[in-house]
Amino acid sequence: MNTVSRGSKRRPRKLKKRIKMKDIDYGLLCGILILLFIGIVMVYSSSSYYALYEKDNSDFFFIKEIIWAIVGICGMLVTMSIDYHIYKKWTPYFVMFTYIALVLVLFLGVNLNGATRWIRIGPLSFQPSELAKYVLVLYLALLIDRRKDKIRKFKEGTIFYLAIAASFAVLILAGKNLSITAIVMMVAVVMIFVGGGKLIHILSFVPVGVAILGFLIYLQPYRLDRFTSFLDPWADTSGKSYQLIQSFYALGSGGVFGSGLGNSRQKALFMPEPHNDFIFAIIGEELGLIGCIAIILLFMFIVIKGVSIAIKARDNYGFLISIGIISVIAIQAIINIAVVTGSMPVTGVPMPFISYGGTSLVFNLGAIGILLNISRQSKKETK
Repeated sequence: MNTVSRGSKRRPRKLKKRIKMKDIDYGLLCGILILLFIGIVMVYSSSSYYALYEKDNSDFFFIKEIIWAIVGICGMLVTMSIDYHIYKKWTPYFVMFTYIALVLVLFLGVNLNGATRWIRIGPLSFQPSELAKYVLVLYLALLIDRRKDKIRKFKEGTIFYLAIAASFAVLILAGKNLSITAIVMMVAVVMIFVGGGKLIHILSFVPVGVAILGFLIYLQPYRLDRFTSFLDPWADTSGKSYQLIQSFYALGSGGVFGSGLGNSRQKALFMPEPHNDFIFAIIGEELGLIGCIAIILLFMFIVIKGVSIAIKARDNYGFLISIGIISVIAIQAIINIAVVTGSMPVTGVPMPFISYGGTSLVFNLGAIGILLNISRQSKKETK
């Protein structure tokens, strides 16, 4: 006999709230893939002479770049499919791993051109500072989101977050990598500002930052040489300013339309390692002013798309991550172009998705995957 009365109702089961995923931002994806394709083509074009001379194989860097691009795309597909909220749980572990890697590179790292930035594992090399940029973004996004009421305070807000960024920066600087150190601090400043920090608090650190930067430049003779050669690049064209002058020659000879793909003269052992930080100069020589403008417009499009994703993000955490990721890419692109055109002292900052480099490419693509996942969870647009 049924003992349940007619009027009784079964308690509804508690259903776990699920976020309905949307389509990814295909505009951002297409922009990144176009940049990546241009980068692979230009790495081959710019490195062929150098690779033939150094490695006895003109395809050496081209093949490695394709392999890293495939790895990076796979990584992007993985991070694109992972709910970005999961990083809240894993960020402390990422931070610990990054600190350990930054310390290990100082003792076990490979010294190249006077800097210790790479840990070599068999045939592979890993650059912890490239990871540190994005781990800092995740860490600051987590802390700023959790401590919303603290961001507008001076000590518990601006100083606290800058100190965290400085803990990464000091370890990176110990490996003689001033450029990435500066990028880390600039990204932190951007995130603190968009997170709600007071502008007056941030501006109060500008004189301190300039003084520290000046002291670090003065401390190392090679940095001082780069700064003085920036002030007067024609004073020592065959010495301190050699690389910058070759960049000028490349950009100048390219004109409006360029000499044609593969027809660069500066890459024929005049420009040191033309496939790395100065690849934009080879783009200017082979593809001309039009090619350079196209690259700049592509980066502008990607930045606009990134900011749009940030604005539409489901929550403040997603907003902060989006701004942080796009800031890393934008700042690196601006610095690289400024260096190649002689608008700032020479420093080793690769052009994202264009310059040769496995670690940088993989982490940049992985970060774009996170950005695409945030775009899948964007707020509904009101008509």
